[in-house]
Amino acid sequence: MRPWSSIPIADCGEPLLELPGALPRLEPHPYAALGAPYGIGASPFRLRSGVIERLLLADAALRRQQPGWRLTIFDAWRPLAVQRFMVEHAIAEECRLRGVDPHRPSPALAAVQAEVGRFWAPPSDDPTTPPPHSTGAAVDLTLADAEGRELNLGSPIDAIGAVSEPDHFASGAPATTAGTAGASEAEAQAMEAEAREWHRRRTLLREAMASAGFAQHPNEWWHFSWGDQLWAWRSGAACARYGRWLETG
Repeated sequence: MRPWSSIPIADCGEPLLELPGALPRLEPHPYAALGAPYGIGASPFRLRSGVIERLLLADAALRRQQPGWRLTIFDAWRPLAVQRFMVEHAIAEECRLRGVDPHRPSPALAAVQAEVGRFWAPPSDDPTTPPPHSTGAAVDLTLADAEGRELNLGSPIDAIGAVSEPDHFASGAPATTAGTAGASEAEAQAMEAEAREWHRRRTLLREAMASAGFAQHPNEWWHFSWGDQLWAWRSGAACARYGRWLETG
């Protein structure tokens, strides 16, 4: 259960629409490239119509603050089959990195599952607890420069761990940053400057999205939503405006 799981949903019935060409996207789509089962014609680059309107407002706000920069979409709508596939993939990949057997129950496997669970919502088919992306209200995104090049915000999207928390670099380069120990004074200063820039970029992204009413996931610098249960929880709304969008809808 998430802190927002008990919030009621009153779906307003807005359609799920393809993102307009005015919003850049990262392609090929990362999960589709892994073989995630979207199904024929099920584009991941879709959101509820009201969410798209707010994304365009957020993009305009970003360009006023940082001319030439753009919001760039990583992922949007996600059916339950894809959510399930990606949760399993994330657990398997984290097990690989930690040397944990994903097929043998153990405290180490339980720790991996718990950590992955901080970032990936369970693929619940309960209509009262839909994964945020299944509603068409949540979007994962980053920043790109005037040439369309993806900018570095300190960690890749979907990275598991504290490095992905929105304010991880608020105090500069954490002591655990690779290479910090034993660095020269000049190298340490360069790492501090880099970390401050990552934090500035994360802050610009958050402020642009907040200006259009979006709420940020507490563990993920890249995840924002408007109208789902997470948004209602963070904004104090009495209920969510969007429930799970049925794949046949």
